[in-house]
Amino acid sequence: MTTFNILVVNPKDQETQIAVYDNYKLRYMIARKHSIEELAGFDSIYDQVTFRKDIILKELINNQFILDEVRIVISRGGLVHPVQSGVYEVNEQLKHDLIHSTVGDDVINIGGLVAAAVAAEIPGAQAMIADPTVVDELQEIARITGAPGIVRKSIFHALNQKAVGNLHAETHKLKYENLNLIIAHMGNGTTVGAHRKGRVIDVNQGFAGDGPFSLVRAGTLPLGDVVELCFSGTRTKDQIECLITHCGGLNGLLGTTSINEVEQRIKNGDEQAKLVLEAMAYQVAKCIGEMYAVLKGEVDAILITGDVAYSDFVVRIILDHVEKFAPTFIYAGDNEIKSMAANALRVIKGEMSVKTYS
Repeated sequence: MTTFNILVVNPKDQETQIAVYDNYKLRYMIARKHSIEELAGFDSIYDQVTFRKDIILKELINNQFILDEVRIVISRGGLVHPVQSGVYEVNEQLKHDLIHSTVGDDVINIGGLVAAAVAAEIPGAQAMIADPTVVDELQEIARITGAPGIVRKSIFHALNQKAVGNLHAETHKLKYENLNLIIAHMGNGTTVGAHRKGRVIDVNQGFAGDGPFSLVRAGTLPLGDVVELCFSGTRTKDQIECLITHCGGLNGLLGTTSINEVEQRIKNGDEQAKLVLEAMAYQVAKCIGEMYAVLKGEVDAILITGDVAYSDFVVRIILDHVEKFAPTFIYAGDNEIKSMAANALRVIKGEMSVKTYS
């Protein structure tokens, strides 16, 4: 039997990541895959909470972990109202806002709900989220649009961008709070943030149609054409929202979200696949250029992260456009699991206070 004090749960579209930490030490990690057929029986992502909770508890029990030792169950945050960077206890208001998000429905919304469901089964355990996607540190000028009543929102990969920023600083014996960084996270969605002295002062609103297109998101679109589509009678509101958030990007253009599959198509001579993947990388580079302007050219480093950063094809195109701006570093994958565990440990050691969501 093995004791541990931090449990990280990270629900994603077709898997649930589970990680067990004993303070700094990773004891166990697994990504439990879910088939499309397995998830098809749920009417909404929120109906999956009990299903994922049971999988997590079964996995821990089968591997003989002593649940009573758990202090914190921590997960990603979701699309709630704007908050400061930090760790938040999953209270009733947070649960409500995750389920009734005014921003949109996404699998990240069930992270806090799953953490709370698991913690409820373990006496003394607390459920928390860290650096949710709605962390808001924007400078006011970045919020303004030319349409009265519409303002830009801060919705980005806050957890991984902050984690990579800190990782880069620690690696180079520097402090994140002393650096100007451009960090591009490329995954299902892509967000590119301008980090000035520890604050993300500008970032594309990656969830709902702003910035580069990605694996599933359509990115910035010509608004006149979007208006025409909305009133064409050919698609419902839900279909258009899906096009923007989950059914666009590589998914819509090539019918897959697998970079490996697209690269294989390119090797087999598929010129359309090559053009689309080049365009995705090109748009990321353009957005990095925007953030270079935001920081007035005072950039210590450009950091490229997320699962798509494993693709040499994509990274090579981005570097060709931006590496003259500033030293550029690749941190492929995401650091979400490690970052969540580190935040939980800071809470346990008293180095970080838990914030109340309201």
